Amino acid sequence: DERTKELLEFLIEPVKTLRLACTVYGVRYPDHAKRALEDAGIHYAGWLPNFKAPEIFSKHRFTAHIPRGPYVTSLPGIPTIRPFEALACGIPLLSSPWNDAENLFTPGEDFIIAENGSDMKTWMQKIVSGDDFVNDLTRHGLQTIWARHTCSQRVDELYLICEQLGMKNLTKNIPV
Repeated sequence: DERTKELLEFLIEPVKTLRLACTVYGVRYPDHAKRALEDAGIHYAGWLPNFKAPEIFSKHRFTAHIPRGPYVTSLPGIPTIRPFEALACGIPLLSSPWNDAENLFTPGEDFIIAENGSDMKTWMQKIVSGDDFVNDLTRHGLQTIWARHTCSQRVDELYLICEQLGMKNLTKNIPV
């Protein structure tokens, strides 16, 4: 229930209006939300383990990221893992508004932020119609992931933080 309004505006209504085939993955959807999805012709598939995300993304034209309210208000700038996964898989990402306070991505080049439900519907329609911008969007998103968001880059950042905190010779303490 923490994002019912956002789901209706940014996903359910645009999908229903455009009559798109759609699958939603997620947990803790209350029965009334599942009924709203079903009423819009949206298939609810439940929990998606992280390791299955690439397989699922490869079967779809785009994905919509609709962050929960607490992520947007209490943890501004901190996305979930899904935007990283989608961009790394080369799938167009449409998102409801969130503040990328750490400049992790370039909105409009890596992914699209839809300001409202009407905007989301327009972007969905452009993607499914094969608009030329889709290839540029997915290419730029992939380039950003490879340039700034790989696992090895995160490990290097973690080591740097540890060093800045005065922790030295970390590799000597790691059992092999």
